[in-house]
Parts: sequence; structure tokens; C-alpha cells
Amino acid sequence: MDYRVENLAKLMIQHSVKVQPGDRVAVFGSTLAEPLMLALQREILRAGGHPHLLPSFPGSEYIFFHEANDEQLQYISPQIRAVYEEFECLIQLFSSANTKSLNNIDPNRHTLLAKARADLMKRYMERSARKELKWVVTMFPTEAHAQDAEMSLSEYEDFVYGTTFADSDDPIGKWSALRDEQQRLVEWLAGKEQVVVSGPHVDLRLSISGRAFLNEAGEYNLPDGEIFTSPVEDSMEGTIRFTYPAIQSGREVEGIELRFEAGRVVEASARKNEAFLLEMLEVDDGARVPGEFAIGTNHRIDRFTKNILFDEKMGGTIHVALGAGFEEIGGKNVSGLHWDMICDMREGGRIMVDDELFYDSGDFKV
Repeated sequence: MDYRVENLAKLMIQHSVKVQPGDRVAVFGSTLAEPLMLALQREILRAGGHPHLLPSFPGSEYIFFHEANDEQLQYISPQIRAVYEEFECLIQLFSSANTKSLNNIDPNRHTLLAKARADLMKRYMERSARKELKWVVTMFPTEAHAQDAEMSLSEYEDFVYGTTFADSDDPIGKWSALRDEQQRLVEWLAGKEQVVVSGPHVDLRLSISGRAFLNEAGEYNLPDGEIFTSPVEDSMEGTIRFTYPAIQSGREVEGIELRFEAGRVVEASARKNEAFLLEMLEVDDGARVPGEFAIGTNHRIDRFTKNILFDEKMGGTIHVALGAGFEEIGGKNVSGLHWDMICDMREGGRIMVDDELFYDSGDFKV
């Protein structure tokens, strides 16, 4: 087995979800991720946990969306419900054979599914906030993801394992060092109130009064590298044009422009797949409210790869997520949606916090 796969499995079990004896651990991923799933099974057992491998087959998601009637779309498997409501750990592996397989599915079907799972999403967010459910998401490189990133599979493997530090002799040490650096920024932001974001693509104002920032360094996402908060729900005002496609359920929405008033999207447009964007904004009442404002800090992620797991962490970018907020840092917005959208800040993007320059063109100034 590739030593980097073994390192990634150890990193997830020892650093991310920190499996304890007796923990029930669900591992979701396609059969293409078999090497990593087996490595995870080994590490979970060594940690004293109970692995539950839940593989899916390439093509099964398309069959579901294409064939299921409305009742079937809204059905929630007891197995899935048990994982979200009872298990101690959840691991999700992205490992697609075809990342475009759902592009021609009616957007209403995605909306129906999201609405049906809104309560489950709420429960998931609550348990995560209380540390009752530990979870981590990562990538197992496949040809489809490599093609999206415009790389060969070998190049993409190097990229994935490099951005997660799985190619390092001490991956946990690398993430610990990044955590220390980000903690300095998070502590500086503590107690601050107003944020103004400006630049070629953005003119936003938002309140972070009473809201903490979280320091993400490999506990929930691999790769990781971001600091983020849930803004005060009725505070975001202004406009933003997202410079990269926003991808949801395999659907690329390009050229998204949003205008916020009193914390809600009041105008939305896109050059490509605008109808899908507008459908997702109607998932529920919370879908138009930003549940997250974040700054990417991982400079090993040096290009857009059409995979939000990597792209939202890209050094020199910010992202705003519409939908569910984070209860553990004061977020109150509830939604079945959580959709991250990315804006490049490297050419003149600035963030002022309480009238002090915090960030300029991709670099922190405090």
C-alpha cells in the first residue's frame, strides 16, 4: 500500500476523529476508495473502535435520482439515521467515478431531497457542536477528480497527499504547527464586532459581535486550513461576485453574484445554471441566510480544482456559505443547505475589522 494512504488513515483516526475504545465509526465512500477504506478499518480496530464500512457503487447515485419517485427521494434509511443520531464518529470519503453524473437531474429533485433531510442536518449540526459526533471528510484520488483538476492521476495523487501533509514524515506535527499559527489570528479576532470586506469582487459588511472564530487544522477536513465564523444572522449587507464556480450535487454554477440586505439574499444571478441557484435558494427559509464567513489559509492548495474540499481552503481566498450555521460558535441559522462559494482576494481584497486592517491581498496584517 502507498505509504501516503496509510499516513492519511492514521491522521484521520489519531488526529481528526480521535477514535476511542468502543466508538462506532461509519466510513462512507465509493468502492473506488477501497485502499483507504481498508487502511481506515485497520486503524479503527487498532484504536479499539468498531468500524462500519458503508461502500457505495459508482453509478448508484445517478440511478437513485433518475428512478426514485418523490416518496423514495424523501425516505431516510434507518442506517443513515442511526449514524447521524447515534454513532460517535463519521468518516466521508470523496471518490467519484464521474463528477458530472448528476448534471442533468432536475434541480427540483435535489431540493426535495435537501428539504427531507433538513431535520437530520439540524440533528447532525447539534451533535457536532456538542462533540457527540466526531467527523472528518477527505479525498481518495480518482481519475474523475484528477480530470476536473486538469491533472494526471499521478499528479493529482501528489497534490492530494501534499495538501493533507500525508507525504510528510510527521503529518500530525505539520497540522499542529498550522493550528498554532491560526490560533494567533483567532485570538486577535476574539471580542471584535464589525467586519468590512472590500475589493474588486466584493463589498460586504457583517457583524461578528458575540461570535467566535473556529480554527480548522485537520480535525474535520483533510486537507484543511481556514478560520471561520457564523456571522450575526441579520447583519450581512452588500454585494459579492464569486470568482470560481460554486459546485453543489455535481452541478457547476458559474458567475454567481449575490446582494444581501439585512442578512438575506435579495438578488441572485449566475452566468451558468442560474435556475439551479434559484432553486437551491428556496430549499427552506434559512437557505438565503449566510451561515458561514471564512478565510482560506492553506497555501499548498495553489489552484482551483473544482472540489470544494480543497478550493475553500485555498490561501488568498474567502468563502461565504449559504444555509446552516454553526451552533458551537453562536450560529442560529437552520437550513438543509450549506453551500460554500469562493471569492479570490489576492489582487486588492481587504478585510477591515473594527476599523483595523486585518487582511490585504491574501496576507494577514496583524
